[in-house]
Amino acid sequence: MTFRNAILSLACVLAYVALSGAQETPQLNDGVIPDAEIAYSNATPPSTSNTTGEPSTAPAPVPSPPQAGGAIDRTSQDDEWHLAVSPYLWFPGVHGTLGASGRDASFSASPSDLLSHFRFGLMGTVEARRNRLLVPIDLMWIRLSDDKAFPFPPGLLATSANFTATEFILTPNIGVRLINSKKITADFLAGIRYWHFGESVSFSPSILNLNFSRSQNWVDPVVGGRIGVALSRKAVFTMAGDVGGWGTGSQLEYQVVGLLGYKLKPNMTLQGGYRYLYVDYTEGGSAGAFITAVTSGVVFGVTLNLK
Repeated sequence: MTFRNAILSLACVLAYVALSGAQETPQLNDGVIPDAEIAYSNATPPSTSNTTGEPSTAPAPVPSPPQAGGAIDRTSQDDEWHLAVSPYLWFPGVHGTLGASGRDASFSASPSDLLSHFRFGLMGTVEARRNRLLVPIDLMWIRLSDDKAFPFPPGLLATSANFTATEFILTPNIGVRLINSKKITADFLAGIRYWHFGESVSFSPSILNLNFSRSQNWVDPVVGGRIGVALSRKAVFTMAGDVGGWGTGSQLEYQVVGLLGYKLKPNMTLQGGYRYLYVDYTEGGSAGAFITAVTSGVVFGVTLNLK
């Protein structure tokens, strides 16, 4: 199965989950029984007659049962904002093709290659939630550098060169929680992804003043979803993905993420998994610069529920 097909499969699963949410089986709703018992325990007991001491024939008021449609959704009833922060580390490899003016070249770097040139990084997700409204924001900012490159050709009159590459990706989304039971959650998300690639080369000494600096920036609309399945009281599996571009910024981009989480504390969950991100971007203009890249690798993080 290709990763593009994986995105389509995820969309089909979300549609199926949304349709089946209104007719969940009793087994799926077992987790709601304690709450139902608590609700019914508050029912007013039968009144007794003041003259005979026997129970009155008038029926006692009974509270309405929980509404149909799955387990009780506590987060949609408290009407408060909740905040979760998820710092993470992504250790990807990257490969693809780039070019301009009718020429292209392939490139490939392993996770260890990128890590050896790593200089700075900031990765994390912040998610605000109220009732069924979701506002997740994902950020990745990394800088790679190499100051040991030997310039070519030797006629540049320089003894060393410094190359710096910066990548900044910001993905703000807004979404709705379609299902929020104890055993499964399903979210629909839509938003944008902002891309920034910066490159600079400086020579030392720079006698010919051939230093170079350039950047590419674009914004893509994206749509996607996320499904969480409780495997046990402490373990949860999450699958997420999105797709976008369609010629607005890039020609096409998509990603798939799979995470296995283990709850250490009620407000702390360790996570580990795999992330795959593809982008196909072509820059307008006479040069026709383009890049097609796949970035994929393992990811580790922790989710902290602050409120």
